[in-house]
Amino acid sequence: MQIGGLQKTTLIDFPGRIAATVFLAGCNFRCPWCYSPELVLPEKIKEQPKISEKYFFDFLKERKGLLEGICITGGEPTLNKDLPGFIKKIKKTGFSVKLDTNGSNPQMLKKLINDKLIDYVAMDIKAPKEKYQAAGAVRVDVKKIQKSIDILKAGKIEAEFRSTIVPSLHAREDVIAMAKWIRGAKKYYLQNFRPEKTIDPKFEKVKPYPEEFLLEIQKVISPFFEACQVR
Repeated sequence: MQIGGLQKTTLIDFPGRIAATVFLAGCNFRCPWCYSPELVLPEKIKEQPKISEKYFFDFLKERKGLLEGICITGGEPTLNKDLPGFIKKIKKTGFSVKLDTNGSNPQMLKKLINDKLIDYVAMDIKAPKEKYQAAGAVRVDVKKIQKSIDILKAGKIEAEFRSTIVPSLHAREDVIAMAKWIRGAKKYYLQNFRPEKTIDPKFEKVKPYPEEFLLEIQKVISPFFEACQVR
């Protein structure tokens, strides 16, 4: 387990809970707008300072009673075969666990849910189904993405879907297509792209959509979900 970062307090990443976020290194996608190249690209991962599991679990013991949850993000956490054991140790310390995932490993997702190791899931929807290869910048097995969507829509765990909306990659009709794809899910959030450090440096010069653009789409797709917001 390579821990590439630790945010010691967050009030927004785990709905309803004061939490910390642990960042696991390694990802099977290469989304060009990704903000975390140091957790995705092998050459960047090597340079990124690592946090030992001992340090992390010592931190959890110190924060018991102050924090309520732990967000596990990446990279892509489900690539780690040791993830269930890692989460079991977190749960034994008394924390709820939220998982962020790209949905590419439905087998792991299903195991974590069935074994009651996670309490909340946030899954990224990168693009409409037919455009997933371009969005992930690698070969993407869309059937696995679909399985993960179906697992979360089954409602056995509290979950949300979210999409980062990037000019030049997502037109209005693309966002609506994504929403129709996951129609019937409880929660869907649109996140505006931020031109920060990105895997593809070209995207650092991309100007985000005006908020009004996303709010207009949000009004169109809101009937598909119990909750749909721009954030």
